[in-house]
Amino acid sequence: MKILMVNYEFPPIGGGAGQAHQNLLREYTKMEGLEVDVLTSGLGQGLQREEMAENITIYKVGIRKNNLHYWRKSEVMNWLYKARREYDTLIQNNPYDLVHAFFGFPSGWLCYRSRKQLPYIISLRGSDVPGYNERLGLDYFLLAGLFRRIWRGASFLVANSRGLQELAQQFMPDLNIQVIPNGIDTNTFYPAENFELTKPLKILTVGRLIRRKQIDLLIEAVAKLNQSGLEAEFTIAGDGNLMEELQTLAKNLGIAEHVHFLGNVSSEKMPEVYRKHHLFVMASLHEGMSNAMLEAMACGLPIITSSCEGVEELIDNNGVVLGNVSRETVAETIENLIQDPLRLKILAEKAREKTLTFTWYSIAKSYVELYTKIV
Repeated sequence: MKILMVNYEFPPIGGGAGQAHQNLLREYTKMEGLEVDVLTSGLGQGLQREEMAENITIYKVGIRKNNLHYWRKSEVMNWLYKARREYDTLIQNNPYDLVHAFFGFPSGWLCYRSRKQLPYIISLRGSDVPGYNERLGLDYFLLAGLFRRIWRGASFLVANSRGLQELAQQFMPDLNIQVIPNGIDTNTFYPAENFELTKPLKILTVGRLIRRKQIDLLIEAVAKLNQSGLEAEFTIAGDGNLMEELQTLAKNLGIAEHVHFLGNVSSEKMPEVYRKHHLFVMASLHEGMSNAMLEAMACGLPIITSSCEGVEELIDNNGVVLGNVSRETVAETIENLIQDPLRLKILAEKAREKTLTFTWYSIAKSYVELYTKIV
């Protein structure tokens, strides 16, 4: 099979969807009889061609990004305008069997245009599902008709969690939306040799610094912990448009020396970052399925999280899901956990155990089965 994949973001640009796509491609490099071209974005100008493997070629449409991990609407439209020409050239010059798009929009729009020539699959990732991102409320309203046409034209729609599937079906109840979760490389992400609760308590969150992640709430919770006499250090791995605002918040709360902003951390360094911490916390309003949470679990970190999409599959006896997320509930939950070191150790063991079923090989196999059905 010869497949064209389209994703408007790809490392180092973007967040979890690009990383998931990259991991999926790594599995595809091992599969005989599968040839894949990828159309995505890259830094710089013009079209850049990269050979990931003998059977994987990546075409990057050069764009200027103000922030690697935050897309302005003008940047999305700029990519779409430039990518359209390259997409048309690729499908004219190659005998593709189908197109696989990450994100129903903008990526899926390109597939929809060529629907009479090529069938297509859409992997819904989160922000492309109406209701997911409050910042895009007006956009969802204005583009609802287009979204419905793009979704309805797909041979398969795939969400990466049951929660995202449910949100998507609220938008289009009559469509059959399948679930293929994210995966994790448990050989790269593994626990520290000995899980030991030491002082200070080291808390970690990972993600783009955007409103949806509610990292300000987590900083306030850490401030509350330190005010109560519990010595806590909070590390934030990620970059985004709220960096300065969050740094100012930590300073104003008097805990600037306890909050560490790592900025964007390379994927190669992230496993060690996880292993240096005791707890992983997340307060997101919405997630498709959090790659960072999977990575933290694989590294043996107990989880405290909001009740968002993906949590249903990932958290049972390996963490705490908060129905009501506030600085008080986060701080109280952390205090309760550290007063029971044995429970914390069991949560750490269960977290690692849970991830062993989420292999990228099984995810890649599930997608190839869909490809085969179409072909």
